[in-house]
Formats: sequence, C-alpha cells, structure tokens
Amino acid sequence: MGVREKRTTFDRCSEDSKHNDESPQEDEGFMGMSPLLQAHHAMERMEEFVCKVWEGRWRVIPHDVLPDWLKDNDYLLHGHRPPMPSFRACFKSIFRIHTETGNIWTHLLGCVFFLCLGIFYMFRPNMSFVAPVQEKVVVGLFFLGAILCLSFSWLFHTVYCHSEGVSRLFSKLDYSGIALLIMGSFVPWLYYSFYCNPQPCFIYLIVICVLGIAAIIVSQWDMFATPEYRGVRAGSDSSKLLND
Repeated sequence: MGVREKRTTFDRCSEDSKHNDESPQEDEGFMGMSPLLQAHHAMERMEEFVCKVWEGRWRVIPHDVLPDWLKDNDYLLHGHRPPMPSFRACFKSIFRIHTETGNIWTHLLGCVFFLCLGIFYMFRPNMSFVAPVQEKVVVGLFFLGAILCLSFSWLFHTVYCHSEGVSRLFSKLDYSGIALLIMGSFVPWLYYSFYCNPQPCFIYLIVICVLGIAAIIVSQWDMFATPEYRGVRAGSDSSKLLND
C-alpha cells in the first residue's frame, strides 16, 4: 500500500471550492456508510465550516454540530456561529444575524452611552457640585464599573467563538466586569445615603469590596464556567440587570 499524502486545511478549502457540485451526491450516500466512515465524513464537514470562515462566507449552524465548548445553551437550536479562529472574522460577525447579535449590540451601545454620559458628567462645571472632587470621584467609580462591565461583556459575546481558550478568558473577564459594576454602583448610593454619618458608610463599603473581590476570584475558576453552575451565572446576570 502507498503512503497517503497529508493535506492541510487550506488544501481542503481549495478542493472543496472546486467540488461543491458533488456534495449533494455525497450526502445521498452518507446514510449507507459505516460508523467509521460517517465519523470521517463528519470531520470533513467540520473542516469545510472552518474553510468557509477563513474565506468570509460562513453561515450560521445548528446547535447539534457545535463543539462541546460552544454548547452553552441547549434551548437555542439554530443560528449559531461556527468556530472562528480569526479575531477579524469574529469582529466582522457583529454585522451578521446570529444568536449573539442582540447581546453584542445591547452591551456595545450601552458601553458607548455610559462612556459619553461619564465624560459629560466629569467635565461639568464644578459650581454644579457641593464637593466637586469627592462627588466626581464617587460617581466616576460607578461610571468606571459600568463601562468596564459592558466593555468586557460585548467583547466576550463577540470573540467567544474564536477558540476554547479565548472563550474561557473573556468569560472570566465578563463575570469580573459584573462584580466591578456591582461594587461601583454601591459607592454613590452609600455615599449619599450616609452623607452625614460616614462611619457606617465606610463599613458597608468594606463589606461590598470584600464580597466583590471574592466574586472576582470565584469567577476565575474554570469550574465556574461549566453547565452545572449555569444557575449561579444566571444569578450574576440578574444582579447586573438590577444594577443597570
């Protein structure tokens, strides 16, 4: 038997583009294949998805053909992006319709809104404040938490289909941003609630910061991103909505 020459993914891309007309005939015989041949055929189909991504002609795919690290929501059956090993392709996908389009744009527009509002607030004339420096710092911490939270979130929803490592990294940033938003949103509320009594304000701030830092530490565990902790993550998202 001769040695079979190995082909790269890009070689397969060029060959697939030449033989697109033959794919319907191959699909007809798919059911008659042995399990081993079916698995080999499935691998070739997955490589074809990757080729389309590189060529910028990708299409949304159903949930059942996603790799395990992209199967986070069993109830979204259609409209998923395929794995995209290119940041450029990930960012271009924000202009396409898929399961993350709403998440990306709501957080991106929210980030721009809070950024503009924060800049407007910080550059207001000091005569509008009783204590200009203190009040700007206090409310500025809230704007900083909101901007970081929304920035991490829209970036996560944009690039999480890049690879498993990138998905885990930005997922940790996303939940860290939620904790930062919660901590930042408490600062102005406590400042004005205990304006004439700073001691309990200081105690509450210490408690909030300790809990927030603990939440950030927990969110760095890979176990936190597993399906078993989906309820905990949903609780984190609910906290973000309440603070928004």
